[in-house]
Amino acid sequence: MIETSRTRTDVSALLVSLQLSDSAFPSGFYTMSHGLEGFSQARLVDRGDVEGLLTGLLLHSVGPGDATALARAHEAAMDADWDRVQEVDQMLFASKLNAEMRKASVRSGHQLTDIAREAIGGPELEEWGRRITAKETPGCQPVATAVAYAGTRVSTEQAVASDMFAFAVSFVGAALRLRLTDHRHAQVVLHAVGPVIEAATADAVTRDLTDMGGCVPLADVMSAQHERAEARLFAS
Repeated sequence: MIETSRTRTDVSALLVSLQLSDSAFPSGFYTMSHGLEGFSQARLVDRGDVEGLLTGLLLHSVGPGDATALARAHEAAMDADWDRVQEVDQMLFASKLNAEMRKASVRSGHQLTDIAREAIGGPELEEWGRRITAKETPGCQPVATAVAYAGTRVSTEQAVASDMFAFAVSFVGAALRLRLTDHRHAQVVLHAVGPVIEAATADAVTRDLTDMGGCVPLADVMSAQHERAEARLFAS
């Protein structure tokens, strides 16, 4: 088969998505349970609840919040509108209700930016890294991811779907370490939430920035309690 530039571009975008969403990419996701440890400590979740809790977070927290911020920041970064990217980042940071989630997102965002600058490079990541270093913006993980994807010309839809899948993989990985599932059931859950990710992606790509923000009161309470737990396996 004759390889065209269009084919190379599509494959290149796919490879970037696979790299950034891989659980082996050291973004800091491995240190997070995304609130799951809080639910486990409160004995509010067991094996049969993992898929339902993940679905709820994708639809009512990650999708309206992080994924929407990623979509809007990605578009702004593609246009080199860095003040707009920074505005999205600051709004996302402000929308996170407890300190644990804010710190986790910023820590992961800074780490992702540093590693992506080295592994992928490009002027977009350099500019974003400069703003973080200058403390002009918090540097949340979804916005850092958006900049990395924009710099490699991955589409907005693919960028959002890839990052939501990375969240799902991280969540299920936490369930494994908390002994709420096993490796076989984890794969069943990941496949089952595929349509959920697709629907949440479609909504996030079209959602206006002014509508950004999830509504997950119980998850926020569990995260706040986890923040004060005497013993913790995860940072969030």
